[in-house]
Amino acid sequence: MSGKATLLDARELDRALTRIAHEIVERAKGADDLALVGIHTRGVPIAERLADAIARFEPARPKVGHLDITLYRDDLTEIALQPVVKRTDVPFDVAGLRLVVCDDVLYTGRTARAALDALVDLGRPAVIQYAVLVDRGHRELPIRADYVGKNVPTRRDEVVKVRLEETDGVDEVVLDERPADAAGAGGTA
Repeated sequence: MSGKATLLDARELDRALTRIAHEIVERAKGADDLALVGIHTRGVPIAERLADAIARFEPARPKVGHLDITLYRDDLTEIALQPVVKRTDVPFDVAGLRLVVCDDVLYTGRTARAALDALVDLGRPAVIQYAVLVDRGHRELPIRADYVGKNVPTRRDEVVKVRLEETDGVDEVVLDERPADAAGAGGTA
């Protein structure tokens, strides 16, 4: 591949999230005892958008929390000398709830593993599921997503860039080549 390729434009991204919202409610047999937890950074607006989509066809909007997994990462020393720790904000008791962890890209599975560790520290949910906008393959851990917006086979020298209006001013997902000097990140874990 040479240069960027658009995987999802704004309309396709919205359609994927709407489909995921319906799949979540269908599998849960409703939105009772359902909560969405977005992983910082782009998983947070994805969780908020999914909650808004569910509220359009269910009687109530699911609870939404924000999860920082920085200190739970197994590659903490590799990502930065001084990693930026964001705020975990899960303003509800997770015990007994059906939690859906939301993220932008599933890659190695290490972010999902860290999120599971962080959530279990908060309590014992009835179920934890995983929703991602893009699954790009290349798993290093036995992790899979329960809900996927788009499966994209990639090479390791490519990077999936999710851009959202809330964080980047535009809604799109692109596939790009990793710069030759970029070692670790691959969009993302």
